[in-house]
Amino acid sequence: MTYRQLYQYGVQQLAESQIAEAELEARLLLEYICRTDRNTLLVHGDSLRSDFEEQSYKMAVTQRASHIPLQHITGEQEFMGLSFRVNKNVLIPRQDTETLVEEAMCHLGDGMRILDLCTGSGCILLSLLKYSNECEGIGVDISPKALEVARENAARLGLDAVFLEGDLFAPLADFQSDKTTDRLFDMIISNPPYIETAVIDTLMPEVRDYEPRIALDGTADGLFFYREIIRQAAVYMHIGAWILFEIGCNQGEAVQALLEQNGFCEVSVIKDYAGLDRVVCGLRGE
Repeated sequence: MTYRQLYQYGVQQLAESQIAEAELEARLLLEYICRTDRNTLLVHGDSLRSDFEEQSYKMAVTQRASHIPLQHITGEQEFMGLSFRVNKNVLIPRQDTETLVEEAMCHLGDGMRILDLCTGSGCILLSLLKYSNECEGIGVDISPKALEVARENAARLGLDAVFLEGDLFAPLADFQSDKTTDRLFDMIISNPPYIETAVIDTLMPEVRDYEPRIALDGTADGLFFYREIIRQAAVYMHIGAWILFEIGCNQGEAVQALLEQNGFCEVSVIKDYAGLDRVVCGLRGE
């Protein structure tokens, strides 16, 4: 089959399986399999492809038609202009989360210490380290398999970050007995599980069936992890340090109130590019 015929096959199969962006994803899969770029379809669409490429592409299309996420097939996702390794053990980085990183960068200075809770693939922490000067970072996640991905991403990007296994602040428990100022953080950032438990089964199959539930489930009201992090955060922060969260689009007022009730000041809700509430941030006061 020619390159164009393979593309047309992919579009048809994905469209029949109700993949929303069938044309785009058929092209991206073809480029992944054939190691080509977006110009190949226009310039070399009539070129014959090898039997191996044809069979590999058809297999990839079959996987995507069963709603396995595109990123799980290619093993990569771009985020903040960087390429991150992803698999079934981590959430796929999304554009929504870039709003969180961009807001964090507004408050990030040279040499700051960053704590990223529920780090997953490490995309938040590693992006901040990549685009800052001499910052230090620790990422924490309860999933050892997620941390394997995060460490691989750090190595791929040539970044020095520490990744610890445990539940939220638990790996940092020694801070409770050793509160020297150089052990505290200038920024705590998190994209925690925030989807209400009852909502998860209504999500699109790519998310519901293939992304780790432990990274999605925010318990009954979706606010459990915000409460836990905010309740404990201040003892790990310098005075004047920032805390930032990604939130669900209906959680801005609730998370803002939690921060204010726990003594944080200058609390604000930031909207994403779609105009939806996406980030809440606040400052640790004295």
